[in-house]
Amino acid sequence: MEHVHLAAEEDDLYSGYNDYNPTFDSEELDNDAGFQQAVRTSHGRRPPVSVITDGAARPMTAVRAAGYSSAMTRGSTFDPLGQSKGPAPPLEGKSEDTPDEKVKILEKKVNDLIEESCLAHGHGDLQLSLDRAKEAGRKERALVRQREQSGNADHINLDLTYSVLFNLATQYANNDMYAEALNTYQVIVKNKMFSNAGRLKVNMANIHFKQKNYPKAIKLYRMALDQISNSHKEMRIKIMQNIGVVFIRMGQYSDAITSFEHIMSECPNIKTGFNLILCYYAIGDRERMKKAFQKLICVPLGIDEEDKYIPPNVSTSILHPHYKALAEKFIMTSAKLIAPAIEATFAAGFDWCVDMVKSSQYVELANDLEINKAITYLRQRDFNQAVETLKTFEKKDSRVKSAAATNLSFLYFLEKDYDQADRYADLAMTADRYNPAALINKGNTVFVKKDYEKAAEFYKEALRNDSSCTEALYNLGLTYKRLGRLEESLDCFLKLHAILRNSSQVMWQLANLFEMLEDPHQAIEWLMQLITVTPTDPQVLAKLGELYDSEGDKSQAFQYYQESFRYFPSNIDVIEWLGAYYIDTQFCEKAIQYFERATLIQPTQVKWQLMVASCYRRSGNYQKALETYKDIHRKFPENVECLRFLVRLCTDMGMKEVQDYATKLKKVEKMKEIREQRVKSAREGSARGTRREGSASSDSGHSSHGTSAKGERLSAKMRALPGSNEPYEASSQRDIDASYVDPLGAPMERPKTAAKKRNEEDEFADEELGDDLLPE
Repeated sequence: MEHVHLAAEEDDLYSGYNDYNPTFDSEELDNDAGFQQAVRTSHGRRPPVSVITDGAARPMTAVRAAGYSSAMTRGSTFDPLGQSKGPAPPLEGKSEDTPDEKVKILEKKVNDLIEESCLAHGHGDLQLSLDRAKEAGRKERALVRQREQSGNADHINLDLTYSVLFNLATQYANNDMYAEALNTYQVIVKNKMFSNAGRLKVNMANIHFKQKNYPKAIKLYRMALDQISNSHKEMRIKIMQNIGVVFIRMGQYSDAITSFEHIMSECPNIKTGFNLILCYYAIGDRERMKKAFQKLICVPLGIDEEDKYIPPNVSTSILHPHYKALAEKFIMTSAKLIAPAIEATFAAGFDWCVDMVKSSQYVELANDLEINKAITYLRQRDFNQAVETLKTFEKKDSRVKSAAATNLSFLYFLEKDYDQADRYADLAMTADRYNPAALINKGNTVFVKKDYEKAAEFYKEALRNDSSCTEALYNLGLTYKRLGRLEESLDCFLKLHAILRNSSQVMWQLANLFEMLEDPHQAIEWLMQLITVTPTDPQVLAKLGELYDSEGDKSQAFQYYQESFRYFPSNIDVIEWLGAYYIDTQFCEKAIQYFERATLIQPTQVKWQLMVASCYRRSGNYQKALETYKDIHRKFPENVECLRFLVRLCTDMGMKEVQDYATKLKKVEKMKEIREQRVKSAREGSARGTRREGSASSDSGHSSHGTSAKGERLSAKMRALPGSNEPYEASSQRDIDASYVDPLGAPMERPKTAAKKRNEEDEFADEELGDDLLPE
């Protein structure tokens, strides 16, 4: 505080400001000897002034901006970066002649070839992939020689050599060149410089498995297993699973069971559990089948730790859809496999499986198993039990109820109980209006009642719910065909053909529609496509023959009719056409074999036997013709045509029996006249009765027309037979006996259904049983 000066009241606060200090007098600096000495000393130590190329003196202070000078010479420009000097000279390129550069270039080429090989394999071009792998091998060997020549043999890139050899072996195996692949793998495995190369023995074992050399495959799998440490648990499990599969192929189920049981105890998974059940089923061990099934349904789905915190209302199947679907498929297949074997009856076995599934994480599969139980009843032809089983689902949730009702509708439809089929189709639609199978079944029940417009509406609704429903599209095309809307039907089947490229049913319908549209050339084209899919279908070949015949191409028609006869020698239409063809071409001897076969097929039809006799007579073998006519007379003593030819032949051959046959002929002709008179009288009496009624109603008109048509058919039959002075020719196709039923029916007109193929033309495809279930 002693240094603090307190101003007294009498002190002047502003005193001293006007006092002059001579030190700050700049005017006297020139006369200040000390200052001048300091200036001279400092000036002597200054650096010399530098001159910039543009003539301006370099500034001594850092205040000015670099490159700027207020004293620039006349004509100079502002160029702080020196760009006025021109571009910089190009960099000198590295010489590729040095050994190191050559090595680097070769390494890059080898890596590029390996990459190209892998990409080609990914695109499915196996040959190109192999060529690139071979070229990479050649380049890699050139690279090794280059290193050796440059004295860098110790710096060989082992990873690159391994990659080249491994890729080459893989591509050999992909191209089924197993010997070369094994040799290449052997080179890798024997080289001690490659670490973990012993694992490739798994690949070698896989090749031996493909070659069905199972003992060698097991040996290599076990060698690979010995070289893999226990820390690689997942790989060891996969190798043991392969060993078990090989034992199954060898039929050594006990050894396979040992491998699978070890896996299920260490790291259980769905595939191994399923294979274990198959092994127990193969040896017939009921109790162990049950235990294995229980283990299978307890296999965890592999949910991650984070998934455990997902709310319970979110299904884990959404997170793991593929694995979940695979697990359900294996469980369903296992249940269907072991159900008949684990209990006295398959029903009891199914019930046990259902109970086990209900208490597991796959509880939703229980209903599907129950439906499969009904399907099994159906396969055993036990329709009543199948129906009873499906009826138990009527009070279940909507999805299961809809599936069961759909199957019930299908069953009743097969039994032609259309009322019940319609009832359950309605029930299925009520439970799930968006079920396309239920809509199809409803449309089918309406279709059989010939309400085609309404049926088309149901099929359209099914397509709106599921645009990929081929059954609905097929049935819609048939419905339009029945309605006469051929263009719309054609459009449906063309769309269906785009989905089902190799469907014989669709191709047949397209050919038939083009034939109805009077476009035989298009019909022939579709049938030609069809025989590439079903080359041995006699109905298709016969249809091609018919179309070519209608076009006047007899040679092509003959070829296809002949092929049809070769595959199915019992089609009476084909037999008749071929016989008539040989008669027209004056080869009656060849026609005989076809008419003889027709005689075997229809022994009660006299026309075929008359054709045989006529062929013998035309070919000049009168003796054989006479014997044939006599045999016909014994079987058909009242046949007028046979007697006429007997009289004619006996007369020509001068035989004594001519008088007997002439007498019989007169008697038969007289009886024939009497019958014709009776028919004529009956027809006239019917006509008089109609006129007496004085009614011109449509019913009477139809009845009269039917009687007249019947009479016309009778007279047509009589006129079709040859007279005494003309040979017997082949009758037209319409004269074939209508009672004859083609054993094959009309297979191509019918749709494809899993349960049954119906015999009616333009039948519609019913929904398959169990459509909503997992595939078997």
